[in-house]
Amino acid sequence: MADPYQNNYYHQGRGDAYGTYGEGGGNEGYGYQTDYPAQEEDAASDVTEGHDEEDQMYEGEYQGIPHPDETKATQRAARTKSRGGASAASELQELSEQYEDIMEDCGHGKFQWTLFMVLGLALMADGVECFVVAFVLPSAEKDLCLSNAEKGMLGLVVFLSMMVGAFLWGGLADKLGRRKCLIVALAINCVFAFLSSFAQGYGFFLFFRLLSGIGIGGTVPIVYAYFSEFLQMDKRGEHLSWLCMFWMMGGIYASFTAWGIIPRYGWGFSMGTEFQFHSWRVFVVVAALPAIASLVGLTFMPESPRFLLENAKHDEAWMILKQVHDTNWRAKGQPEKVFTVTHIKAPKTAEDEFIEIQAATGTPVQRWAVRSLTLCKLVLKNIASLFSVELRFATLFMAIIWFCMAFSYYGLSVWFPDMIKHLQYEEYEAKVKVFHRERVENFHFNFSLENQIHKEGEYIHDKFINIEMISVKFEDSLFEDCRFENIRSTDTIFENCTIRSTVFTNTDLWEERFIHCKLENATFEHNKHGCHLDTLEENDDLIYLVSFLGSLAVLPGNIISALFMEKIGRVRIIGGSMLISAGCTFLLFLSFSQSAIIALQCLFCGVSVAAWNGIEVVTVELYPASKRATAFGVLNALCKLAAILGSSIFASFVGITKAIPILLSFAALVGGGLVALRLPDTREKILL
Repeated sequence: MADPYQNNYYHQGRGDAYGTYGEGGGNEGYGYQTDYPAQEEDAASDVTEGHDEEDQMYEGEYQGIPHPDETKATQRAARTKSRGGASAASELQELSEQYEDIMEDCGHGKFQWTLFMVLGLALMADGVECFVVAFVLPSAEKDLCLSNAEKGMLGLVVFLSMMVGAFLWGGLADKLGRRKCLIVALAINCVFAFLSSFAQGYGFFLFFRLLSGIGIGGTVPIVYAYFSEFLQMDKRGEHLSWLCMFWMMGGIYASFTAWGIIPRYGWGFSMGTEFQFHSWRVFVVVAALPAIASLVGLTFMPESPRFLLENAKHDEAWMILKQVHDTNWRAKGQPEKVFTVTHIKAPKTAEDEFIEIQAATGTPVQRWAVRSLTLCKLVLKNIASLFSVELRFATLFMAIIWFCMAFSYYGLSVWFPDMIKHLQYEEYEAKVKVFHRERVENFHFNFSLENQIHKEGEYIHDKFINIEMISVKFEDSLFEDCRFENIRSTDTIFENCTIRSTVFTNTDLWEERFIHCKLENATFEHNKHGCHLDTLEENDDLIYLVSFLGSLAVLPGNIISALFMEKIGRVRIIGGSMLISAGCTFLLFLSFSQSAIIALQCLFCGVSVAAWNGIEVVTVELYPASKRATAFGVLNALCKLAAILGSSIFASFVGITKAIPILLSFAALVGGGLVALRLPDTREKILL
């Protein structure tokens, strides 16, 4: 069977296998028009006709500085020479070098920056998704009557669904197209995020958030693969790092909007007692806006030409490359620059032919079934190829690095706010008021009770009317001929109490609040059913502040890693950042106050983001175009699995010990950092 890339060359009118590039001779390069009249060495080209010779003078010439075009030509000549010197050079490598040359001529400009904004919004939507459930839980648990197990499941389903989405959409993007899969994934996220805001029951809310997460889970693997294929080699590391900044912006956007919307309980409406739309539901809708904006922008963006070339759609690829070239040079004020690639030819692959043959037979349902089955086989085959001889070490190393980084990062991301809550609880508990053997008769309680413990008390002919009870506990007490009316309670219980001839009217003191109590002739009238939001804020502003500061602290690390990604190199940035982050974890032994924990969280996030940026850049560069999104999806799914494990393990030690979470994160970061130093340097590597 012939090599699928055997005929993948750029046709020339003269019949050469590969046309010449610029003024270079030989039969290598790609299809630039070469039927220009012969020119002398100093003659102006046709595309610059009408310009004075002095206008074409490069000012650095006097200082002996090479012109950028000369540098590019030298680099291309070196690549051509190395390709020609190698026996049986890879056809894939040849195509990659040709594509790199085309992207260099297209330049970096308006088109890339437009795509940067559109894909950045998609990445921002992924960042928002990680915060939505955490921000709405304090209100949603009241509104949806959630138990602790149900709250835990909601937190788990975020990462679980994103894990499935990354695996699914990453594999499909290499077979169906980056743009198409990203549009469908974002559309699924938008639709089900919107529906989840109206869900009145826990089951529907969980189901809609699950599907929403599956949709948004595909953004990270597709966005990086998509954007990298519009970048030339010397721009790739820096601009992929700038793109990472949008994930940080997603955290800032989520924190800021939650802070401004959720505590505003008037921002909602209700339709009787069956349908409630509180302010936290408004936040869920607002949180979907970045995904909606990206979805709209993507309708104006083209498919990746590199993907199209891999799938033998050469005409579409040529048109898109011409669009990129013309958009950039027109924006730079040089509309006369001509896109000189004449034609790109790529063969049909055996996979394409198989699908076309099957698509022409049977009923529509049979054809759909055959296409779907074939697609699944191709995706699974692509996943298996990540463990081939050529890629297995790269996949193993990257899997270790992704897992170690995610385990520590997400584990500590949960541990930081949980530790703050624990310190708040300890401080609150230290202020508890204890009343022992008090006897109260014929008294009207018209003031709220909070953070109190009443032991062995006696309450005779008392009235508790129109008050709130917050964190109140009655132990071994007697209530006789009392009246409780219009009571709203939080964390209030009666334990081992005797309650005689007492009436409860319009309260939320259900029978389960009475633990081992004797109820003698007690009456419950018009008890409140379901769960309702308290009039007091259910969300501590400190939760939003911590998330906001943690996201904002990422900014310096993002900027530094982007500026030095090409100079220092990806490997050193990943390894150095992970090892420095490991050192930062030991400072957590000094976290005895809320302010210290917040400061250390900001430090950890600011340092670790550089490692994330490097990891994502290297993941793009290590894999060929036909496997790039698949590999990114598999590794990102592994990242979400590590996040589930890390957050669960670290949270279980809150209030018990600091040592185990700190030592676990230290070991993971050191191990991952040392493995990262064994990765190859991909700065000068052309994307395959």
